[in-house]
Amino acid sequence: MKAGFIGLGVMGTPMALNLVRAGTDLVVWNRSPESVEKLRASGAEAAGDVDEVFGKARSVILMVATEAVIDTLLGRGTPAFAERMAGHLVIQMGTTAPEYSRGLEADVRAAGGRYVEAPVSGSRRPAEEGQLVAMLAGEEDAVEEVRLLLRPMCRETVICGAVPNALLMKLAVNIFLITTVTGLAEAAHFAGRQGLDMGLFKAVVDAGQMASGISRIKSGKLVERDFSVQAAISDVLKNNRLVAEAARQAGIASPLLDACHHLYSETESLGFGREDMAAVIRALEARTEALNLSFGD
Repeated sequence: MKAGFIGLGVMGTPMALNLVRAGTDLVVWNRSPESVEKLRASGAEAAGDVDEVFGKARSVILMVATEAVIDTLLGRGTPAFAERMAGHLVIQMGTTAPEYSRGLEADVRAAGGRYVEAPVSGSRRPAEEGQLVAMLAGEEDAVEEVRLLLRPMCRETVICGAVPNALLMKLAVNIFLITTVTGLAEAAHFAGRQGLDMGLFKAVVDAGQMASGISRIKSGKLVERDFSVQAAISDVLKNNRLVAEAARQAGIASPLLDACHHLYSETESLGFGREDMAAVIRALEARTEALNLSFGD
């Protein structure tokens, strides 16, 4: 059956392309037309608006950036919402606050639809390679249906139970991701300021027991000063805030995450919000320069 895909950004475009290449009958829509044309050229059907997507597809994937955009696209709080939701399976793959997802699930079900949250772990390259890890939460039959649909874009699908457990799992994993990349950036900054050979630094990191897919990618970016976006500073900062809010609501300490929050906020304020998260090194560099100025260096 035809599936729908709304939201063709940095992650959404390669995800949708993998579905089309696997033979999924896909109808797509995006606010900006460039990505739609790319999908159309690959064999997807381009919809004129959101209503056309829901009119042609019973399962609709949402991969959009914010809760406000989701509400607007679905027409939440308007009569259009019930018309779009009735008889549909909504697959929400963006990263939102867990409590927002819980409320959206209740509204979708009340309108006669089904709902699965399916946030993913991975950035643009894993999305391009179909190597994402999806965390799924919702009713069992709907989750199984979604697992099959998402197979072309995911290396693994992990069932997390009821909504919002998938998003809570994503936020937990994000703590590890954000603190790891930030630590790697600080290590690269230290090595560079000490005058070490950065090619050797990367070689040691890549050969060591801490090496991983993400460390190899980000160490390359740091050494080459290549901050083309895979996961943008502003998006990481948004996710950091979501984790911090969930931690505060549950009375959980998050000192490492809080330190990262300051660094990503500083990087964004320096004007690098649309660069890759490895560009957090720019905040470290700015702090070093300020420290040296204070000591008259």
